[in-house]
Amino acid sequence: MAASMVQYVVVRGDLLHSLKWPTGAVIAQACHACTAVLHLYKEDENVVTYTADLDNMHKVVLEAKNEESLRGLAEKLQEGNVDHKLWIEQPENYATCLAAKPYPKEEIQRYFKKFKLFK
Repeated sequence: MAASMVQYVVVRGDLLHSLKWPTGAVIAQACHACTAVLHLYKEDENVVTYTADLDNMHKVVLEAKNEESLRGLAEKLQEGNVDHKLWIEQPENYATCLAAKPYPKEEIQRYFKKFKLFK
């Protein structure tokens, strides 16, 4: 089962491309969201399974065009009862990244179909 577990991470591409954030700052947003979602759901069976084999974790990092696109995804995940963390950067108070709790790929993949790999 652990082999099919995946964590989807969606980062705003406009932070890097339009708003000219430093690359490290953008990567930090993804790190914040991943750390937060694993902590929030640390007792969850999926998280326990996913983190039991740290050397074989599978993440897919995708790109959202902008904040609106990211917030739209968060709404769809909420409607589908998919556990996730929408990272809100402070003090700016805007959404920069979303990390889903690890799930079996077949349970969650459909929510992320419209997003491309982050480049």
